[in-house]
Amino acid sequence: MTRNREPFISLQLYRALKWSVVVPVFRFYLRGNLYGTENVPKTGPLIVASNHASDFDPPIVAICMQRPVAFMAKEELFQVPVLKQIIDLYGAYPVKRGAADRSAIRSALSYLDQGWAVGIFLSGTRTPDARIVEPKLGAALIAAKAQAPLVPVSVWGTQAVINQDSALPKSVPVTLRIGQLIDPPTSTKREELQAVTQHCVEAIHALHDLGR
Repeated sequence: MTRNREPFISLQLYRALKWSVVVPVFRFYLRGNLYGTENVPKTGPLIVASNHASDFDPPIVAICMQRPVAFMAKEELFQVPVLKQIIDLYGAYPVKRGAADRSAIRSALSYLDQGWAVGIFLSGTRTPDARIVEPKLGAALIAAKAQAPLVPVSVWGTQAVINQDSALPKSVPVTLRIGQLIDPPTSTKREELQAVTQHCVEAIHALHDLGR
């Protein structure tokens, strides 16, 4: 039997971080705009497919979904004492970057089976202009296996938050837009995964082109 809500301790940690840190930073320091929350189902498995330009993107995307989102995190973070426990409770799961990590896929499917939303950056890594040039097929593959819908998300402006000349993040305007749900592929055939992935990319770029 699957769960439609996250484990209690993860949910409480999510709420604490959301309201004490991430929401104030997004709303006031980054002057955040948010559009399209009505497109996010409140319960059930969901793939959150997004562009990626900054380390600030995962917490911003998560709080804007108005439900906890489990993101892949590079495996090195799980070797850091205390941080490992925090991100594990928060729902993060490790992935080996630059390789097809079957354990990460199994973890994502497990979270989806429990009713979580799972966040995946289609580029697989940060890009300096937030555009998705070489999209990975992992989001579509996981969506096909779980038969979970995908929601395209555009994060605009976060590439300017980190300033190499300052130890503090810059106060720049950030906008997050959430698009219409996209049906999962009906099979794991490569051509279908590519078609759905391209659909997601085009939706995200269209949202991103709306700007602020």
